[in-house]
Amino acid sequence: MKGTDYLETKTVARLFGLSVRRIQQLTQEGIIETVPVMHGKRELRRYELVPTIQRYITYLSDEAYRKKKPSSDESELKERKLAAEAELKESQAELHKLRTKIATGDYVPKEQVKLEYEKFFVSFKNMAESLPSQCAGQISAYVDPTVARRCEKDMLDTVNNSLAGFVVAGVGPEDVEEPKKVVKRGRKKKNPPSENKKV
Repeated sequence: MKGTDYLETKTVARLFGLSVRRIQQLTQEGIIETVPVMHGKRELRRYELVPTIQRYITYLSDEAYRKKKPSSDESELKERKLAAEAELKESQAELHKLRTKIATGDYVPKEQVKLEYEKFFVSFKNMAESLPSQCAGQISAYVDPTVARRCEKDMLDTVNNSLAGFVVAGVGPEDVEEPKKVVKRGRKKKNPPSENKKV
């Protein structure tokens, strides 16, 4: 057994350019190993020269390879991160385009659209409900008044049934306002003569 084949901790530290503490850590981690050596009657722990160098070189090359090639989990995380960043940039670009279109007036607020639709359909309903009386007025010169009234009633029923069947997308029952009381136009009837007389 030659004395140069077995090295102390401080000699290995100088050989590798590391501290004694780091050599002890590498030993605890199982990267390099000590072997029992008899020195007189005492047993000492020493590093065998060739196996220690070989194991340390293997450790360094493994570390270098790990740094160059990330683990599959790391690469998957990086890919997901890149995909998420790309999606974020796309959504930010879409948001910017949408804001630009809103600013230029290409889009109208939902409340304004609902208000315009409501106005349109109220106007349309009033117009559709007035058609039967207009038709009855025009045909009254040619037919009996009871026939004209019956035609008006039939047409009004048809219009009301058609209007009841309409469904407007985006306007549900909760959006529909209660119908306003219809104010009858025309003159008020005068009180009958019996009520006008004072007793």
